Amino acid sequence: MKRLPDSELELMLIIWDAGEAVSRNYIQERLEKSRDLAATTILSFLSRLENKGFLRVEKRGKNNYYYPLVSQADYVQSESKTMLEKFFGNSLKNFVVQLNDVKAVDERQIQELKEFLDKLSLEESEK
Repeated sequence: MKRLPDSELELMLIIWDAGEAVSRNYIQERLEKSRDLAATTILSFLSRLENKGFLRVEKRGKNNYYYPLVSQADYVQSESKTMLEKFFGNSLKNFVVQLNDVKAVDERQIQELKEFLDKLSLEESEK
């Protein structure tokens, strides 16, 4: 799966969050909270996303509606795997060490990770 540039990913996040087909106007309204993009720029991004196979477009009257063809979960899974492989030699430990080095995790998050790993280990041992 292709990695999306931040500008296209921003649109996809809005579409995924909507949970249904959305119009360009809907997207533009949500974007205005973070940044102001011209309608033509948004349409250009939507066209690229359609060409990449991320969206399907349906004409309803005078408006186009955009449906996601790729789920957010599938995209996140693909990106996570790629990032882990490229930057951390496919080592989860190296990833967590890096997060700790840049002080991106706090004690609460470390405890959550421990609990998750304990649960995962228990599930594996029960197989």
